Amino acid sequence: MRVGVLTGGGDCPGLNAVIRAVVRKGIEVHGWDIVGFRNGWQGPLTGESRPLGLDDVEDILTRGGTILRSSRTNPYKVEGGVDKIKSVLADQGVDALIAIGGEDTLGVAKRLTDDGVGVVGVPKTIDNDLGATDYTFGFDTAVSIATEAIDRLHTTAESHHRALVVEVMGRHAGWIALHSGLAGGASVILTPERRFSLDEVISWVESRFEKEYAPIIVVAEGALPEGGTESLVSGEKDAFGHVRLGGIGTWLAEEIAQRTGKESRAVVLGHVQRGGTPTAYDRVLATRFGLQAVDAVADGDFGVMVALKGTDIVRVKLSEATAELKTVPTERYKEAEVFFG
Repeated sequence: MRVGVLTGGGDCPGLNAVIRAVVRKGIEVHGWDIVGFRNGWQGPLTGESRPLGLDDVEDILTRGGTILRSSRTNPYKVEGGVDKIKSVLADQGVDALIAIGGEDTLGVAKRLTDDGVGVVGVPKTIDNDLGATDYTFGFDTAVSIATEAIDRLHTTAESHHRALVVEVMGRHAGWIALHSGLAGGASVILTPERRFSLDEVISWVESRFEKEYAPIIVVAEGALPEGGTESLVSGEKDAFGHVRLGGIGTWLAEEIAQRTGKESRAVVLGHVQRGGTPTAYDRVLATRFGLQAVDAVADGDFGVMVALKGTDIVRVKLSEATAELKTVPTERYKEAEVFFG
């Protein structure tokens, strides 16, 4: 059997751990040939691939990013895209695909399954916003990086008695902001799930200054002020219809400075949250996902995604995996509110 593997969408720590697990189990247990398609769905479209052997994955467990590279290519936006993929897979003798990615990559996987291509999905996103799995790998590393940054910013903020606004990733889900903000002892945490009152934020900031503390405000890139709109880096959309969010942190820092008269700075963590060595948790979770994805292919159980439920790895339909965005529920805010202000 010949099995292809690809990584699509935004990169994150842990992708290489999945690839390593797929290659090692596929070859050592099943005797398969493993083919790595490069640059996400662009690989199966163009035929750009490479054989993956044991030597190719020997030392990639600790590496961030993906040795297969990635892209936000959407084959359903390419004329004749599905037929091209089917032709490439047939020409290269590939019997099944393991697609590692988030909502967009897995959405394509689901449609390809419906169109007769055998695909198994592996969930990946630092945003942790896939509803069918308790956690995605990459999230723990992103939170750890953001938390370390907040820890470091506390000391410089206190030294200069200034407010620091930390903008983190997350698009329309506030998991990174909530977890890193709580872990880092932020004074204010702002997420996309609930619009925030600027007056209330200013009140919290002023109360911290009155107590001789330097406030740290953590804001997700997709957070919205009451009566405001999303802050965009660019109005251009990618192949999946997404605009680039960003700028809310700078706007908020300027508002705080104007309204309080205190010095305020913005720090945008950006892609540093995606890069570098994965945490131990993400390495283990990614490895378990890869091993279970191989089992699904061996069983001929296509159209599924491997998912974490409690401490178990289970299989769910790809249609379920992409059906709903997992956002921060109200009860999580109630748990955290005691720390605000």
